[in-house]
Parts: sequence; structure tokens; C-alpha cells
Amino acid sequence: MTTTDTWDPATYDRFKAERTQPFLDLLALLAPFPSAPRVVDLGCGTGELTRLLHDRIGAARTLGIDRSPAMLAEAGPRAVDEPGHHLSFALGDLAAWDGEGEGEDTDLVLANAALHWVPDHPGVLARWTAALAPGGQLAVQVPANADHPSHTLIAELVTEEPFVSALTAPVDPDPVAVNVLRPEQYAELLGDLGYEAQHVRLQVYAHHLAGTAAVADWTAGTTMTRVRAVLPADLLPEFDARYRARLVAVLGDRQPYLYPFKRILFWGRRPS
Repeated sequence: MTTTDTWDPATYDRFKAERTQPFLDLLALLAPFPSAPRVVDLGCGTGELTRLLHDRIGAARTLGIDRSPAMLAEAGPRAVDEPGHHLSFALGDLAAWDGEGEGEDTDLVLANAALHWVPDHPGVLARWTAALAPGGQLAVQVPANADHPSHTLIAELVTEEPFVSALTAPVDPDPVAVNVLRPEQYAELLGDLGYEAQHVRLQVYAHHLAGTAAVADWTAGTTMTRVRAVLPADLLPEFDARYRARLVAVLGDRQPYLYPFKRILFWGRRPS
């Protein structure tokens, strides 16, 4: 996986409302906690939604973890340090997180639009589950849109000239295509991990964009980070122009364009 931090918080937040709705749908799956919970938000990004989560469920302690220094710089001012109401952020790898060093078990492990960036979901979810207290909850949302032209055209374009010869390293494969499992596989995993209750669903979100080419604005904040990490900056405008033209050629010149985006949401609760 490319280690260069190519995340741009402003670009990612261009579709803030659309990216927030799946998070709110994920929160709606949570069961009430018997007391103020201890929470870890893995892949917290700018921390805005972490703060919303922290306040909404009345968490006693919330830790947001992300691997992007740029995102964490935005998250820092959202930290809270008050008696019984502590929110902090730290640099870390969600794939390796296992709760060690937290000092106490966690009541909620949440990962919104982050787990797809890492492989071996069975192993990762097993580590997260082991860090949960009795009765603890797991809530995860991952995109599942790798088969849409918005993603497949990027994979096609990086094999074309002048881009392929200019790459400073191979483009990382689309993490959604190689890492995300089928919904029923997550249901099986939750069962194997001993969750006493679960909810798994595939949901299609309808995003209303100005036109077909505007799909490129959406992917600029996420999957295009893989290309920006290894394609020289002077070729990025040409890549963007060809990508937009290819989107229109494949999807049609529609104004507005309804961009259907599939996501998997799953939740589980451990026995008390």
C-alpha cells in the first residue's frame, strides 16, 4: 500500500452531506448502552463525525485513530478534555489495532468508510472483536461500488499512455475490489466471531450530481488518492480530463446525473 499522504480534507469534504448519511445510518444500528461507553473510531478522518458520535451517544471516552497526518491536523481542534467527557485523536493503523494499551476494554468499535483500505477482514475483525468488552458493539460501513465505471475506468486509464510510462510506482489496486467481502460473508464472520445479535445490509445511496463528469469530483476525494500518489503532478490535469471524457462516453452525457453508490453496513453485539 502506498504510504504517501495524499489525502486532502477539503476535497474529501466536497460531498460532506452525502458522505455523512451512511454514518448516520450506521449510528442508527447501535443498541442503547447501559452506561457511558468507551469508544474507538478507526479511520476517523477529520474527526467531525467522531465528535458527532461522541456527543450523540454520550461517550465517556472516545479515541479517533487515522493514518493520515493531514486528516488528523483537521481533527485535533475537535478534541475534548473534560471530566467524564474525553475525546482524543491519534496516528495509527486500523489494521493493526487490537486495543492493547487502551487500559480497558472498549464498548464500541466503529469504522466508517475505512475498513476497505486494508486486507484480511476476517483477521482484522477478529482483533477488533477481542478488544470489545462483554456486551460490546461493532459497527462498520464499507463502500461496495468497485464494479461501477467510476472505479473501473480509473484502472483502465492507468494502463494507457502517457500515464503508464510516467508512474513512479505501480498504482495500488482498488481496495474495494480486492478487500471488501460480500454482505453474506460479513454475516458469517459475525456469527463465527460469536456475536449474539447482528444486522448486515447492502444499501444503494442515490447521489444527485450536476452531471456525469462530476463523478470525477466524487472520486477525487477517495480512490483517486491512489493515482495521485504515483503519477507526476504535471500529468494529473490530463488524466482528469480523459477520465471525465471517458465517464461521459460510457455513462452518457446526463445533466443532472444520479450516481448510484453501493455500501455495506454491518453491526454486531457481543454476549454480555
